[in-house]
Amino acid sequence: MAYEELDQEERRRRLEAILQSPTYRLAEQDTDFLARPELRPVRLQLELLKPEMAFREHAIRSTIVVFGGTQIVPEAEARRRLELARTALAADPANPKKQRDVLRAERILAKAHYYEAARQFTRLVATESRTDHQYDYVVITGGGPGIMEAANRGAYEAGAKSIGLNITLPAEQVPNPYITPELCFQFHYFALRKMHFLLRAKALVVFPGGFGTLDELFDALTLRQTNRMQEIPIILYSREYWDKVIDFQFLADEGVIADEHLELFSYAETPQEAWKQILAFHAKRK
Repeated sequence: MAYEELDQEERRRRLEAILQSPTYRLAEQDTDFLARPELRPVRLQLELLKPEMAFREHAIRSTIVVFGGTQIVPEAEARRRLELARTALAADPANPKKQRDVLRAERILAKAHYYEAARQFTRLVATESRTDHQYDYVVITGGGPGIMEAANRGAYEAGAKSIGLNITLPAEQVPNPYITPELCFQFHYFALRKMHFLLRAKALVVFPGGFGTLDELFDALTLRQTNRMQEIPIILYSREYWDKVIDFQFLADEGVIADEHLELFSYAETPQEAWKQILAFHAKRK
């Protein structure tokens, strides 16, 4: 069967269709292709490699991880939120939700001092561990608001680099402005983000927080319990808070963890105490 030669207009139309076809894109530039379920292993590898390569380029050898709640804000902001809640309640005194909002805002204000403590702690770390060419004890956080902002802020105020590992969430989480721009990363996978928190960690300091903070704390405790990561001090800031949240002694008494697992973590009440514990821990292992 003979085929007729394509006329000039048909050639142009077909060539344009080919050039615009998604299959003609370079695979590395085809974001629709990279987002397919079958490409999940590639995306996981990219989220492993991108921060890893950046840390090496910036000569970051070790980090200090700071976790804590997103809702713990500076005192002035906490007072502003409380006043808004009280104003809303005054307009509708019988509303149970608005009554609850005031109680919650009061509790957030009561914890505002933790924001300042996290800020002081990382300022202390950044000041006392500064070097010229190699970077040890670099502050790393989840990159968001609250305690994370405070920790990045303390390092920033000391003139030091700090890292933020942000995560894509249904309710958008914007990075805080105190992260070193070239060390701020966005993750899709929690698993890879958690891995980067702990790969270079020399210490983990956990300030009061909620589900996310607990998740990250227990991830580290489980890895230490099972000897699947390097030995580091895991410091819970404010025993009063953590004793109400978790009864670790109960777990040991019930036999579901060993007594020696209670030694995997310690408590601190001041930024200075937390820093001294970190120094003492690593001095013993030199």
